Amino acid sequence: MRDIIILGSTGSIGVQALEVVAANPERFRVVGLAAGRNRELVEQQARAFGVEHVALGAEQAAELVRDVACDVVLNGITGSVGLAPTLAALDAGRVLALANKESLIVGGELVTARARPGQIVPVDSEHSAIAQALLAGTHADVRRLVLTASGGPFRGRDRASLAAVTPAEALAHPTWDMGRVITTNSSTLVNKGLEVIEAHLLFDVPYDRIEVTVHPQSIVHSMVEFVDGSTIAQCSPPDMRLPISLGLDWPHRVAGVGAPLDWTTASTWTFAPLDEEAFPAVALAKRVGMAGATYPAAYNAANEQAVHAFHDGRIGYLGILDVVTAVVDAHEPQPMTLDGVLGAEIEARAAADALIARGAG
Repeated sequence: MRDIIILGSTGSIGVQALEVVAANPERFRVVGLAAGRNRELVEQQARAFGVEHVALGAEQAAELVRDVACDVVLNGITGSVGLAPTLAALDAGRVLALANKESLIVGGELVTARARPGQIVPVDSEHSAIAQALLAGTHADVRRLVLTASGGPFRGRDRASLAAVTPAEALAHPTWDMGRVITTNSSTLVNKGLEVIEAHLLFDVPYDRIEVTVHPQSIVHSMVEFVDGSTIAQCSPPDMRLPISLGLDWPHRVAGVGAPLDWTTASTWTFAPLDEEAFPAVALAKRVGMAGATYPAAYNAANEQAVHAFHDGRIGYLGILDVVTAVVDAHEPQPMTLDGVLGAEIEARAAADALIARGAG
């Protein structure tokens, strides 16, 4: 029996994690729940699962992780506000099932320096796939990591044709049902850029050996190429309950958590190179990641401001990356402390807002 704390329990990851727990009561027990502002739903969840410890907001979530004994903390909080709970989980010695990619990306070495080997288990489908594939060899055997991207709703379009994209079009993701920021990030490929940074930090593979390929079927969730020329891929129908279950009990598998592929019917899987002219977010993310320090925090924060401005009609679609690039280019790195990272984010948001107000994009 593993005792679990779920942070972000009212969001998509949290809700699906509770489904996994409900289906496996002999294996998992929830001992703590944390949500952002949805007090009513988190209290309903607490009653349904017999949970005594409930927190609201990131500050209370960090206290919950420190004060309540557990085996695993699933951080499903959205955004860099999840950084303090991530650090609290690591400092408390919990296994951290990490769906909150932003806390690792903006925290960088602040997070990795606190983590003992194997303490962070990735829950993003791409990084879970890589972790599974890496079991086939040693770190020295890895030639490169290949992250797959669906390509979003604008796959195959050139840069000029993206100028007139509307918010509704940007939210029409072909595979996943996500929130406004994450869905838009998937259309611009910012999300994939963040995942490249995350892969580097999780697996200690240099940026020049991390690549992205466009795979619209979203069946191959990512791959590892080894030095002998073999490539190991993790394949399954899109269902986040599979990587969530692995995060809760790594490296053990939970029977029946997801449906297998149907090998009795014909299917075609395609792969194509990423068009970096139309979608420059990944190349920019690699540059940001190599710069390190608080540059990833500036990238992430500026992007969030620009996405909101796009949906509010204050900038065009291409303006999102224009704003992010300008903020990153002007960024002055801050100390790699919690306060330094949060301060860098505040400055980046202000810089993005100023650009947007002046009509950038």
